[in-house]
Amino acid sequence: MLRSPMTRRLIPLICSFALACGFVMARSAPPESTQAQLKFVVILTRHGVRSPTGKASRYDAYSAAPWPAWNVPPGDLTAHGFALMKLFGAYDRASLAAEGLLAPDGCADATRVSIVADSDERTRETGRALSEGMFPGCDVAVQAGAEDDPDPLFHPVHAGLGAPDPSLALAAVAGSIGGDAGNLTEAYYPQLEALDHLLAGCGRAPVTNAARRSILDVPVAQGAGDHASELRGPLSVASSMAETLLLEYAEGMKGEELGWGCLDEGKLREIMQLHAAEAEITDRTPAIARMNGSNLLAHILDALEQNARGKAVPGAPGKPGDRVLFLVGHDTNIASVAGLLDLHWIIDGRRDDTPPGGALTFELWRSPDGTSAVRLYYTAQTLLEMREATPLSLANPPQRVPVFVPGCGRPDMSCSLDSFATTVRRVVDPAYVRTGSADRSAASLGDKAALNTEAH
Repeated sequence: MLRSPMTRRLIPLICSFALACGFVMARSAPPESTQAQLKFVVILTRHGVRSPTGKASRYDAYSAAPWPAWNVPPGDLTAHGFALMKLFGAYDRASLAAEGLLAPDGCADATRVSIVADSDERTRETGRALSEGMFPGCDVAVQAGAEDDPDPLFHPVHAGLGAPDPSLALAAVAGSIGGDAGNLTEAYYPQLEALDHLLAGCGRAPVTNAARRSILDVPVAQGAGDHASELRGPLSVASSMAETLLLEYAEGMKGEELGWGCLDEGKLREIMQLHAAEAEITDRTPAIARMNGSNLLAHILDALEQNARGKAVPGAPGKPGDRVLFLVGHDTNIASVAGLLDLHWIIDGRRDDTPPGGALTFELWRSPDGTSAVRLYYTAQTLLEMREATPLSLANPPQRVPVFVPGCGRPDMSCSLDSFATTVRRVVDPAYVRTGSADRSAASLGDKAALNTEAH
């Protein structure tokens, strides 16, 4: 690609500036005015490490040997995943206390934190882990709906919001992949081939399924299914398998349980690109993100404006006096919101990845003149930190990178609250926004029965 002389001069200048300022920008800093104060934080987080959502037999046809067994039902949070999210909760408390937003210990600030979780076991239990880490010994409620009731905040289409147009979704995806789902196989052939070699036992693992099917032989097609637009082919099958291998690694599996003894971190990073690639198409494509992310993003804005005004906004999650609001959902929720706002990041060497426990944070800052500003960050543990359950602290924090909002971002990477609101309202589709509050029960930490209902 040819670039103008001016562009060629600007690129190294911009990169040098970013490298010089990277350390400062990656930490919380008041927008514009050094007198601004952090007033409120919305943390949209993915649940912690879980077991695969599908049964192992679903993918056994593609592997030379069976997939490993997990000690929790499909899709549930593991004990290791709970422990990792508890570490995150303790770190969040310390970090927010350093910002002056919460007291460093005690239960007094527990009433200033709201935790709203999706209705799945893994999200409810993640909320409980966060609350235990932040407020040990305190009674903090986790608000969540019934297990079998789709929450419109996290699953608007399944909850009956709007009228999805499958033809529009199909066209939007087709337009992003050159009109042929087979193009994805060609674009990601090296990663697909690497995964297929691993599935075949990498020349070392014992073969118990001589009739295994190569993922490269999966027929390609595009159509509507559980999602607005589904891609069927090597990439879609490989995406789920790549996520399962990530979960095995993050869970701390070893030996043949970890990719049949064929997987290390370097190979995992290569294979994980397949999951990110599918998410880019099926979750971040704007036409689809508007269906799946409008309600969530609109309610994030409601919470920010509610706190800035100091009075209730109808339907806003949390309370006007909150200092922190946790929204505990899924990687698809983060990807949909990111797709709507055109947000991107690189963390732990991976672009736009949404690993277990990863969180998109919205900070609300107030200046002495009464104006408010919003700043965004993405936070995640490294792969090794997840695997080893590395303790998190102010001295050893998780990775945290600033996120620029193209619709309203300023040179200091903040948006005024007004301009952020304008950007949000421009990208959300009101047809998929619910104005009333959802029916969620508030289960206290002591009410284990309400938090541990049977999973799907």
